[in-house]
Amino acid sequence: MIRIKARAPTGRAVLPTVWGAVAVGYKLGCPLAQQDGLGARIVTSAVFFAVGTGLIFHVRRALLRELRLARRVARAAQNVVLRPLPPRLDGIDVAAAQLSADRGASVGGDLYEAVATEHGVRVVMGDVRGHGLAALGTVAALLGSFREAAHDEPELGRVLRRLDRALARHLRERARAEHPACGAAAPDNPVAEEFVTVLVLEIGRDGELRVLNCGHPWPYVVRGVRVEQLSCGDPLPPLGPFPLPAELEALSCGRLLPGESLVLFTDGAEDARDTHGRFFPLPAALRDAVSDQPVSPQTVLRTLFGALLHHTAGSPADDVALLVLRNGRGRGTVSCPGARGGDISGSAARACSAPAHPQPTRHR
Repeated sequence: MIRIKARAPTGRAVLPTVWGAVAVGYKLGCPLAQQDGLGARIVTSAVFFAVGTGLIFHVRRALLRELRLARRVARAAQNVVLRPLPPRLDGIDVAAAQLSADRGASVGGDLYEAVATEHGVRVVMGDVRGHGLAALGTVAALLGSFREAAHDEPELGRVLRRLDRALARHLRERARAEHPACGAAAPDNPVAEEFVTVLVLEIGRDGELRVLNCGHPWPYVVRGVRVEQLSCGDPLPPLGPFPLPAELEALSCGRLLPGESLVLFTDGAEDARDTHGRFFPLPAALRDAVSDQPVSPQTVLRTLFGALLHHTAGSPADDVALLVLRNGRGRGTVSCPGARGGDISGSAARACSAPAHPQPTRHR
């Protein structure tokens, strides 16, 4: 259904008509406009110049007003897809941001989410093939599936299977829309050239890390001023081209102790190049970010993005997403009355979390 919303004419819409009527009335009805003298021509030119200038300024103001409205609507829609995360989830301090490769967009082909559930704090970080607004539909499908499955599924492997089914369903529906000649039948191999790298992670109440990795870069663990890459074995293939194995067991990757941090990222961070073609040294930048202790996740995030933008001269070629998780349970957790199983995700987390620092989604 196409819905058209009509608005009644306003005073701003009538104003150009009035100005045009004034100019025509002056030209046809004013005796001075009928004269051929130099003075009469100067006055006529001044009148039409004033009317034209007024019309130009009116059109400019109207266009700027519509542009501001469109930006507010786009920002609201993008925040629904990739919503800002609360600064604290069940004792885990959180900071996240994304840099889109498309100018003016704050959402691209990267996705992340963190929710506190009765099973622990569950996190997803992913990277859709391609970048910018073209990948936004796939991002929305995966995030919507994860937000439901993270609460419903007791096992992390079943969460990943839900993501895989959501991706396949989304790609089939998109293929039907792009190839209407297929009718109701699903096109052949709709996922042949589409894939998504995904890292699904769970932080238990005791800090235990359980991970399923489908072709995504492994995160870094920050222990004091030491930076190490977390690696728990060989990753699975990305979602899309290949089916998931029949047995899907999450890998145990040790514990995230109080005060330690995890830094998740998409490959746009490590693949970012400067004008000489050199890759961004993410581990070195991360070590610089945590060299002064103590450091908050928000500070780490700002430092990494500042170094990345400096390295790429403010123009990264791919979407970049960073997510910093710090175990702050050693200094006390914030409890929320009535939260089931320590679940303080969403609006409840915002209401019960520690004093918040803004978690803006960064864009160019």
